Amino acid sequence: MTPRGIVLSVAGLMGLLLAAPSVTAQTSRADTAKSYLERGGSWLKKGEFERAISDFDLAIATDGSLSAAWHNRGLARYRQGDRAGALRDYNQALQLTPRDVDILLNRGVIFLEQGDFIDALRDFDTIIEINPRHARAYLNRGLVFEQSGAAANALADFTQAIKSERRMHEAWAARCGAQAQQGQFAAAHADCEQALKLAPDDVVALLNRGNLRLVQGDLDGALVDLSRAVTLAPHVANVWNSRGRAWLLKDDYERALEDLNRALELNPKLPDVWDNRARVWFCRGEFTRALADFDRALQLNPRFAEALAGRGVTYLRLGRPAEADADFALCRAISGSLPPYAEAAWRAAQEITRK
Repeated sequence: MTPRGIVLSVAGLMGLLLAAPSVTAQTSRADTAKSYLERGGSWLKKGEFERAISDFDLAIATDGSLSAAWHNRGLARYRQGDRAGALRDYNQALQLTPRDVDILLNRGVIFLEQGDFIDALRDFDTIIEINPRHARAYLNRGLVFEQSGAAANALADFTQAIKSERRMHEAWAARCGAQAQQGQFAAAHADCEQALKLAPDDVVALLNRGNLRLVQGDLDGALVDLSRAVTLAPHVANVWNSRGRAWLLKDDYERALEDLNRALELNPKLPDVWDNRARVWFCRGEFTRALADFDRALQLNPRFAEALAGRGVTYLRLGRPAEADADFALCRAISGSLPPYAEAAWRAAQEITRK
């Protein structure tokens, strides 16, 4: 049984897409508030988030009408992982300056990360209405479309982001993924190369190029890209998952398990990882373990056609043909056909039954 088809994504790397903090007040009622604001901005740039928040607290206490103080405190809280606190501060800042594109962008990113696509679209649409050439708004809106299944809209927005700012490597990397999703592998590869020319350590581009190389059978090249991505982004489950899939294709099951287990430690809610680990167990002949992992993948995504096919083949190995037939039927209903390995297993089982 081979791993399922490659899916390329930029999910999980949203921190790259935020607007920069403001470091000066647009309006000021008191020099002291402005001083607190500027000093807090300096701490923020240095990554001293607690000190930055303390100064922004003082700026807000001195002059609560300073939108930049609310915005910057929200950004500091975001950097600390406090999404709820950041969202409260962004909302307050936007009450004071409702058409500030930087605040709208940062709030939209939080909505996107939370899967609140309607509110994210509203913020990114507003930015584009204010500034029709705002490249990062197109980039982020494209990510909303990509994650909500509107592939054509995503591709159009990534293209517009590139037109607005041709040196934005994130947009090239994102369009690489969108092109690959539609099977346009040559165009996807060209976009990845451009992204890496602009930024050799772009993790999304490395991840996507590595996955493209997997599709093309260049396993050694894929491992080079994916290992670099793991080094640069060891906190991102998707990079460990992709490298684990590469080790699986190399028949190196121990390394595959190490990477896939790490991916599950980082994010146990990714059905792709459970599916890939199930295939490792299957290849090792550990069919009960494979079945358990396919079950987990399908609990997370009941319409995961490849996992249904994999589980069906596993049921056949365990001598449970009725359950296999049920999985194969559902897989066909979802995707129109079985993957070749599952079709071959099903036909072999039918031959045995007829005999």
